[in-house]
Amino acid sequence: MIKRILITLLPICAILFLVGCTANLTDPEITFEPPVYVEQMPALEDRKDYTSTGSIFGQGDNPLFSDHKAMHTNDIVRVVISETAKSSNTGAKQLSEDDSSSLGGGTFTGNGTNSSVDSIVSSLNGVTNIGFSGNSKSGFKGQSSATKDASFTTTVSARVVKVLQNGNYFIAGKREILVDDQKQIIQLSGVIRPYDIDQYNTIDSSKISDARILYKTEGDVDRATKQGWGTKIVQAVWPF
Repeated sequence: MIKRILITLLPICAILFLVGCTANLTDPEITFEPPVYVEQMPALEDRKDYTSTGSIFGQGDNPLFSDHKAMHTNDIVRVVISETAKSSNTGAKQLSEDDSSSLGGGTFTGNGTNSSVDSIVSSLNGVTNIGFSGNSKSGFKGQSSATKDASFTTTVSARVVKVLQNGNYFIAGKREILVDDQKQIIQLSGVIRPYDIDQYNTIDSSKISDARILYKTEGDVDRATKQGWGTKIVQAVWPF
């Protein structure tokens, strides 16, 4: 008996497991791979067609005067992340429908001059005097409202991974902070223009093209605020 119950429950468990695997049970993720055009565009080669001997604006490792902006691969640029997202959305919808139909019988009539004919007509009307009627009603009313106000501000140093042929930089940076067994991870990547880097070698995150910014925490607090995988599976397969 127990074996039969196990054989019956095994396919059901397998189906639930497979459905749970196909559901969105994992946390959303961001891939920091470079965009396709960054991979396709060749890198800008450093050309040294001339030598500025004796110039104070030298091209060596330690010139007397130089621009402190990031200009070459592996140079560092400060990224000020200041992202604010505000949205408000309100929607309402109401539908109603009322439909009725009827079909009557007794379509035979007499002229009243012949009693025999009138009697036959009355008999026919008695047989055919069947009426049909129908009535249907449906209604729907829905209302929704959503408001979001989020902000995130921090600073991360990023590395110039590739100098594109058009002069733009593909940068990537990551910072991890571990405090009291709570790990904070900040990661970003994107394409910037060298002209948007200010004199302090700083650029705002709003000037990054194809920006991908990740901020998450790992630890006991993060685990305590997440649903278990069993609850996620039940919610994924529960139809109501």
